[in-house]
Amino acid sequence: MNVKNLPESVLSTLRRGTVIPALPLCLDGNRKFDERHQRAVIRYYIDAGVGGIAVAVHSTQFQIRDPSVGLFKPLLELVAEEVKLCGREIFLVAGACGSKKQAVEEAETACFLGYHACLASLSAYRSSPVDESVDHCKSIAELMPIFGFYMQATVGGARLPLPFWRKFAGIDNVLGIKIAPFNRYQTFDVVRAVAESGRENEILLYTGNDDSIVSDLLTEFHVPTFSGEKCVRIRGGLLGHWGVWTRKAVQLLEDIKKVRYTGSIPGRLLTRGAEVTDMNAAIFDAANGFHGCIPGINEVLFGQGLMQTPHCINPEEGMSPGQKQEIERVIKSYPHLVDDDFVSENLHRWLA
Repeated sequence: MNVKNLPESVLSTLRRGTVIPALPLCLDGNRKFDERHQRAVIRYYIDAGVGGIAVAVHSTQFQIRDPSVGLFKPLLELVAEEVKLCGREIFLVAGACGSKKQAVEEAETACFLGYHACLASLSAYRSSPVDESVDHCKSIAELMPIFGFYMQATVGGARLPLPFWRKFAGIDNVLGIKIAPFNRYQTFDVVRAVAESGRENEILLYTGNDDSIVSDLLTEFHVPTFSGEKCVRIRGGLLGHWGVWTRKAVQLLEDIKKVRYTGSIPGRLLTRGAEVTDMNAAIFDAANGFHGCIPGINEVLFGQGLMQTPHCINPEEGMSPGQKQEIERVIKSYPHLVDDDFVSENLHRWLA
């Protein structure tokens, strides 16, 4: 599958900029897959107005690939089924992890199930030369469109220098890049590489910097290149943070899109950006090195009734001391960024 063969409706949505939540995994009290609540979460995202869903990524828990868990393919199938039933085209991207052999097999599964792209994790290549990492990405791109992924080192990501991104931008079947190093210097490396490649209108940049969502989406990057100055924007977000309070995330992005080409950024959006970052610090457990990142996401959805439990696959993985209180604090502090009313009005239908 090639980028050129993707549905125009999907490409148009991605070019305009859209919300792509990273799907969390729903488990019951015995830490077994909870299909009913998983479907409810997917329906919640669809009704919230997302343009895409990312599956089998960090928020979904990498352990779904373990043979003893065996949820990689079933989860991809379930999401594809729900999206097919919703009546509109939604961009589907699946994580492809591990060695080249594993990542290619996962890409083949995603392609077979009708996914539009793979998000390439390079955590297994943290100590590898640039060319080896690029070759890994090329192998996936030979099968289907690829989204690059600059994942923060704190949660297992590889350091990907400017030379890597220059070579990555030269791969034919690149659709986009999720920029998520939680680092402004490394974020600009990606922007610069894409600008210098001359493909800034083809390779779609999406923020995964959950600590600076609004500023990423408001910024117009002006990058000097040998071909002249290039203007580059981060179009939307592919985010774990947007896996919660998703209806408000959709509204926030629409608000940003209305003003970001006017040349005048309202102060209220900068204030909103600081509020979102504070909320993310609580959910992602920034104070404890992101130890409770996935449990924090689950806790919010559990509190809304979208999850039966906030459990992770690993019984040892839970929220840090004081994290629950921090989540309660930000919910009270920023009610305008919480969509509890939207969820309570529709939960019965999503769980049906």
